[in-house]
Amino acid sequence: MTTPQIVSQKITKSYVDRLSTPETGQAFIRDTELKGFAVRITSSGAKSFILEKRIDGKVKRLTLGRYPELTVEQARKEAHKLLGHIATGRNPVTEKKQEALQSMTLKQAFDDFVKTRKNLKERTLYDYRRLMKVAFVDWQEKAMTGISKDMVSKRHSKIGSERGEAYANLAMRFLRALFNFAIAQYEDGSGKSILHENPVMRLTQTRAWYLVDRRQTVIKPHQLASWYQAVISLKHDPISNQSALVADYLLFLLFTGLRRQEAATLKWSAIDLNDRSFTLTDTKNHQPLTLPLTDFIYELLENRKAVANSDYVFAGDGKSGYLIEPRRQVQQVIQLSEVSFTLHDLRRTFITIAEGLDISAYALKRLVNHKMSNDVTAGYIISDVERLRKPMEQVSAQLIQYFCVSKI
Repeated sequence: MTTPQIVSQKITKSYVDRLSTPETGQAFIRDTELKGFAVRITSSGAKSFILEKRIDGKVKRLTLGRYPELTVEQARKEAHKLLGHIATGRNPVTEKKQEALQSMTLKQAFDDFVKTRKNLKERTLYDYRRLMKVAFVDWQEKAMTGISKDMVSKRHSKIGSERGEAYANLAMRFLRALFNFAIAQYEDGSGKSILHENPVMRLTQTRAWYLVDRRQTVIKPHQLASWYQAVISLKHDPISNQSALVADYLLFLLFTGLRRQEAATLKWSAIDLNDRSFTLTDTKNHQPLTLPLTDFIYELLENRKAVANSDYVFAGDGKSGYLIEPRRQVQQVIQLSEVSFTLHDLRRTFITIAEGLDISAYALKRLVNHKMSNDVTAGYIISDVERLRKPMEQVSAQLIQYFCVSKI
């Protein structure tokens, strides 16, 4: 590490203009008239004024500004001013930090939130970024301290009328989490949060949250044939090679009942084609799950494996490596089949069909990886992969019957 050059000299404009650039590192010229006042010059030629002073027992170096944007006279006056503040017990370092925190924007808080929450899943991160761009696009540069309860209430109503009540609630739950993070993260010099309360709490205090019924939609049996034909048409999409992969992804979701993230992040290493099974380790309830491959899904995976060039079964073009949001293809299927659906509707459809086949409640819970911790009887039942093979094939056969086809 290069030791900085230190010289004492009365700092004047002419002297600063004549300063030579050090070959490496930086040089300091301390003023002989005002103790602590100095000019710093780096090897790149940048010149700036500083003030060094002991504050709360430690020597602090405060940057006053760059030259020539700040003149010598202006820098000297600013140094005098700060020395006066320090003499009366004020801490310019803390005050500067406090000012920065007070002007902390929603976007800056979100960026810090993402950096801190290192284990956010790619899909969750995608949803959060969409909310920032859609629900709060005009708030991104707004200071967190400037977002009031009234603003939150009005924005909640606005989103509800323009994008739907469920989306409005979702947006505000995200904003609430962001404020909770900021309350814990940003403190002043005395350790107190710069935010006194979460403005989203207004919705709870006034009972203003929309009462949204839990979605219960499924693809009905008489709709499955047209839905299937629309999905298969993706395999012949001349615009995008990705569409064929999305078609397999949609069928995989329907025939396994998996959550979309569980299926999207599935790797080939988790699939045993010889044993005709696959294993999930990163599940919503944090319990690993091994499921059998039905004949239909086995053939689908064999065909996909033949053209695979990624560790992920359903590879994506993004940084994550796996499929994130097949929005265009889903809309294409909806338009062609005239069957409106979401990815989670495919899971509900699987469960509904399984229940209609009188499959054991214990087997069904295991198939869809629902916890059975509160059921005493369930604790004595061992649901290994072979016990689940028959009920899985039953659901598969019923789906194929609704499709009126026998092959992919």
